Amino acid sequence: MANVYRIRRLVVAIALLVSLAIGALSFSTPAPTGQTTPVSPPSVVHQSLPALNKLSLLAIKGRAPKTDYTRSQFGDGWTTTGGCDTRNIILNRDLHNVTTDQACNVVSGVLSDPYTGKTVQFNRGANTSASVQIDHVVALSDAWQKGAQQLTRTVRVALANDPLELLAVDGKANQQKLDGDAATWLPPNKAFRCQYVARQIAVKLKYNLWLTQAEHDAMSGILNSCPGQNLPIN
Repeated sequence: MANVYRIRRLVVAIALLVSLAIGALSFSTPAPTGQTTPVSPPSVVHQSLPALNKLSLLAIKGRAPKTDYTRSQFGDGWTTTGGCDTRNIILNRDLHNVTTDQACNVVSGVLSDPYTGKTVQFNRGANTSASVQIDHVVALSDAWQKGAQQLTRTVRVALANDPLELLAVDGKANQQKLDGDAATWLPPNKAFRCQYVARQIAVKLKYNLWLTQAEHDAMSGILNSCPGQNLPIN
């Protein structure tokens, strides 16, 4: 019964986290002079239309300087929602055979890794937790150089904790990606590449981030092989 309660608690936390991400876009504090705060049009992010069609809605610009980028520009670590931090919320969503403790921490589980196609056993611990990491699908430093500098801190924190932007993945694959965009890194698991770039497009649309020409061309090349691929909702 206690484990059922903890699972329900995590499910509620995921729903709250999605709501908070949407709310931050609509009701964030005003941006400093000269900056703009985007509002997410639901028709853009949530319609079941092919990602290839949506790709054309993203602006193409050069990469802005990385000046002043730090992880703390997107908040000081994971936020907590419903008593659960974002990392454990995503672990609970993406792993199966999950066990949790009373503090909402995922203790163990099994990941069917989307990036490599491998099965990864997760066990919480100082020497083992890094085997499964939470990836920002649009790397935060990449987001910073493609529009996030213009967002308020409130919206940037929402971006960094938005389930749409997050995936539990193999730790080694995540380290190989670093801050690469679609032009410089794609999942080794080719069967997941369509879903991967579709998720990046969904995030960039939601937060008014742009693409470089090379990134656009890489996405277009992937999606031309799967023209029916839709954008994810969360």
